[in-house]
Formats: sequence, C-alpha cells, structure tokens
Amino acid sequence: LGCKHYSRQNQILSHCCNKWYTCRLCHNEANNHEIDRTKITTMICMLCSQIQQSSQTCVNCQATMSTYYCDICHLWDSAEDSPIYHCNDCGICRRGEGLDKDNFHCKTCNICMNITMKDNHKCIERNLESDCPICGEYLFTSVNTVVFMDCGHSIHQECYHSLIQNTYKCPICLKSLGDMSHYFKRIDKHLRNQKLPPEYKGYQSKVFCNDCQERCVTKFHFLYHKC
Repeated sequence: LGCKHYSRQNQILSHCCNKWYTCRLCHNEANNHEIDRTKITTMICMLCSQIQQSSQTCVNCQATMSTYYCDICHLWDSAEDSPIYHCNDCGICRRGEGLDKDNFHCKTCNICMNITMKDNHKCIERNLESDCPICGEYLFTSVNTVVFMDCGHSIHQECYHSLIQNTYKCPICLKSLGDMSHYFKRIDKHLRNQKLPPEYKGYQSKVFCNDCQERCVTKFHFLYHKC
C-alpha cells in the first residue's frame, strides 16, 4: 500500500481542498498549490476505512500505518532501505539514520549534510534556501538528492550530472567544478600552437579570474585568457 512516494497504509485529508490523498506530494502534484504538512490532522486507514486523527496506529483495527511516523511533519513511511529522522533545526524530516550518526546540521548553511562533510565544506549562509540553478525547484524542501559543488553552492544531483555534460563551471559563481589543471594544460598547449597575427603582438587584457577572485593583466587572445 501507499504511493510512488511513500510506503504507508493510510491516506491524509487535505485541509486546503478537503480531498483525500496518499501523501502531501500526491496532493502537490495534483494541484497548483502546496499543502502545509504541519496542518494535517485527519487520516483514513486504508485497511479498515476508519477516519480518525493522525497517528501511527489505527484506532479501529490497530494496524500500524508505517514504521516511521513524525507527529510534526505528519509523515508516514515504511521504506526499509531509506531511514528518516526529524531535524528540529531544519523544521522538517530528512533522509538518514539521524544527527551525529550519518548526518549533521550546519548552523550557518542551515541544512543537514552527510557527516563526512562536517569539517570540509564551504559554508554559505542559508545555503539551500534557494532554487536549483538548473531546474528552478526550491532546494530546501526538495525530495530529490542535492549535492554541494566545490565552490559551496548546491544543486540537484541529477541536474549536476546534466550540467557537467556541457560546462565545467558553477552556474552561479562560475568557479571551476573541480580540479581543472589537466584541462588547462591542454588549453596552454593549444595557445602555444596558435599564433596571433603580428598586429596583436604586445596586446594585453585585464581579466577577472572566477576561481581565485582576483584581477590581473595577461596576454591578449581571441579565445582564452590565463590568470
């Protein structure tokens, strides 16, 4: 039982349109507005059809609606391979074993991250309280996997994989997405083999480097300028 989003044995009554949906995401996909998860107060057991207040156990047949239930977010799920916990700082439920287990909450970024990033990520204030630079979906409450680029900016994992097929730069700050030294060496070789017309000899350009955030003067070229 359940839907494509969650495994559960109940449906919820939307307070905004007074209709039954298996989950808030099913509601949001069917309407042009989003449901406030904290205001969900009524559910119906899919086993015995008993309408009742939101809870983990049916008051009529005593069936467990799901192995995980959050009384704040009113989230039910029984997926064995994808545990959930509630983060008080985020104010919503997150995927993972829990804080200080496989995740931690960064106060500056105001987001839960994998614990391996605790001491080696670049903090950006309220990092996920913005839209994905590729698809435009709000990242903070997105159910799709979000990754952090080397510059610190966030993006959907799927969007990131699409991005690197066309460019090596962050779409927000234009910094390199990774170690580009091998690529830059290829450009250096290309420039050495491509001679400029004599009239451009001695020309220089003022450039701003997106990677080091510094301005400098370098040799002029039609295509590339090296910091």
